[in-house]
Amino acid sequence: MDLFLSDLNEDQEGKFLKKRRRKRMTMDLFERQMDISSDKDSLEQFLYQVTGEFPRIHSKEYIQKQLRSLREGESVERIANRMILDALENISGEEPDWTFVASRIYLCLLYREAAHHRSYPLEQRYGSFYELIQTLTEQGVYSSLLLDAYSKEEIESLGNLIDPERDHLFTYAGLRTLADRYLARNHNGELFELPQERFLVIAMTLMSEEKREHRMLWVKEAYWALSNLYMTVATPTLSNAGKAIGQLSSCFIDTVDDSLRGIYDSNTDVATLSKGGGGLGVYLGKIRARGSDIKGYKGISSGVLPWMKQLNNTAVSVDQLGQRKGSIAVYLDIWHKDILSFLDAKLNNGDERLRTHDIFTGVCIPDRFMEAVEKREDWYLFDPHEVRRVMGWSLEDFYDEEKGNGSFREKYEACVQHPEIDKVCMPAIEIMKRIMISQLETGTPYMFYRDEVNRMNPNKHAGMIYSSNLCTEIMQNMSPTTVIEERTEDGKIVITKQPGDFVVCNLSSINLGKAVPEGVLHRLIPVQVRMLDNVIDLNTIEVPQAQMTNQKYRGIGLGTFGWHHLLAKQKIQWESEEAVRYADELYSEIAFLTIQASMELAREKGAYPLFQESEWQSGTYFERRGYQSQEWKELAQEVQKYGMRNGWLMAVAPNGSTSVIAGSTASVDPVFAKEFSEEKKNYKIPVTAPDLSPETVWYYKSAYDIDQQWTLKQAAARQTHLDQSQSLNLYVRHDIKARDLLDLHLSAWKLRLKTTYYMRSTSSEYVDCDSCSS
Repeated sequence: MDLFLSDLNEDQEGKFLKKRRRKRMTMDLFERQMDISSDKDSLEQFLYQVTGEFPRIHSKEYIQKQLRSLREGESVERIANRMILDALENISGEEPDWTFVASRIYLCLLYREAAHHRSYPLEQRYGSFYELIQTLTEQGVYSSLLLDAYSKEEIESLGNLIDPERDHLFTYAGLRTLADRYLARNHNGELFELPQERFLVIAMTLMSEEKREHRMLWVKEAYWALSNLYMTVATPTLSNAGKAIGQLSSCFIDTVDDSLRGIYDSNTDVATLSKGGGGLGVYLGKIRARGSDIKGYKGISSGVLPWMKQLNNTAVSVDQLGQRKGSIAVYLDIWHKDILSFLDAKLNNGDERLRTHDIFTGVCIPDRFMEAVEKREDWYLFDPHEVRRVMGWSLEDFYDEEKGNGSFREKYEACVQHPEIDKVCMPAIEIMKRIMISQLETGTPYMFYRDEVNRMNPNKHAGMIYSSNLCTEIMQNMSPTTVIEERTEDGKIVITKQPGDFVVCNLSSINLGKAVPEGVLHRLIPVQVRMLDNVIDLNTIEVPQAQMTNQKYRGIGLGTFGWHHLLAKQKIQWESEEAVRYADELYSEIAFLTIQASMELAREKGAYPLFQESEWQSGTYFERRGYQSQEWKELAQEVQKYGMRNGWLMAVAPNGSTSVIAGSTASVDPVFAKEFSEEKKNYKIPVTAPDLSPETVWYYKSAYDIDQQWTLKQAAARQTHLDQSQSLNLYVRHDIKARDLLDLHLSAWKLRLKTTYYMRSTSSEYVDCDSCSS
């Protein structure tokens, strides 16, 4: 532990204090100006100080404009907002640092607002941390957890960790996003919490149940990781940690049983989780097809589409804490008889009664289908209920254990040959055409390659993976929850259910563009894994089977963002073998450190309950991935000896919002452009690619100009080291030829990717996933 909790040495501390005093002088100037809002001398001095920190910007004209615009009696807020807007207008590829000028000015408005509402002197910037917790707990904004878990002396001591200088790491877009969506306000909407306090509250919350002798040190480490923007936590954790309302997990995955009770119970569970801020992935593959029989009466079933409509209505009507409408993705197997209407469900033309515009779709694809597409063979569609009734087993419960050989294709061929099973035959390529048409128009369906997913599942001894989550990066065991018995007892109705595996996504992400160049992965990842593991124990999930699944597998998803940012800083071209090799090397290192951290946690706290007979325990996990070095062999032996704390470890989420806060690029995506605008509800913020300079500009090629085959090669190198998957967007132009789009899908499958996410076309607009933006 000492390795991760070491303090600054004397030389480092001296440099740090000098830098801190220099920046303190700048803040003092602005604080004085805030009290003398029309004093031109103070304003001029302040502006020269702030802009002088950024030698690449030309500030003289900007400063003169602010001085000319000054009016006697003008409010501080009006002056500051004008300065911010004018700074933002100056942001360009040549002068990107204007974003930091705007951020510094906006910071002072936040300091001013918090000081006013909390009644402390403005020159302090940050008020009493203990009083903040006490006040917001009394007002019902914070839960009582912090005051119950920590003494007043501990809280005051932790308050001394707050370093206001780290507020200067934010771009304007990052700071504005954090302030608008995540900082705690009272019930009247008045700002109380400041950025470093949000980070410290998260650190205290997630480390609150650590052993007392080490707890303060772990809080310190978590605050170090968060406040330096080396990592981000998932959106629900960032928003809700320490608060009285909301849960900490990003999203959930349910498997719907083929019964009326199962369907409606699942919809209730979806609504319950959506109201708490969770996104949902829902597998519909067990539901009988349109025209199937019900209780022996043929042609009665209305199929999957009505239940999709029901989920669509839930997504719209049950919003997430008033912040945004619910987010739901539904998945269906490519052999299901309803697949064609499913693929049309998000299109803008056709029968509106069969459209579900507010949810997202994903297709579960076995190897056998992709082979049929490539060879231009026929493909057969079945009703899963009829298969169960006639064959005595469920087709969706099988996968090919080896590439080109396995139980799914055997069962599929048995269904094709069976005379009593009604089937629809059509060319596989025609179904693929329907997929590609929908993708170019709507961005979906997502592609879920079910055989590869299940082959690489380290916990296949305990279950099956049918589909993924809202953002296609989570791969964990699933099963439906069913009602066993319902009876009356002592005047009450008692319902007994067999709980299924209801997946919970617990996410956070490494900021590659900052953590890797500064060489902190060895210190960062153990802290991050511990924080994620603690989310499992701290979370109170209202759906019992989800809570039980969370505890049973203790699955987490440590991910990354800032990949393009990192490549640019390392001067590596996206379309190069060097980038592919770097992805392989870097994610191998991240995987090693993450597995090691979970093993160390298991040594300290115990392994997850289903560790025995898993591929972690047998060593097969390491063999499958070709980890043959002595270092890896020693780690595999330690895992066998001490266990793993977490059944699943790594998943790369989209990171839309949190990458903006951290001032980096999203997930493993390339940038849209070197200069663009972040669109918010009522305004746009000019943004440039991070750390844009004459040295990095050549490495920021637009996503739509990049050969996506190189993106797939990088993803394949990365996928080797991820036990789950990655939210992998593909960027194409609207006039892409059908054969080129098909080649991308065939390449993704042949490279053994588990999933692809949105097909982002220049002609389409998309809604990003907020729930998984860790």
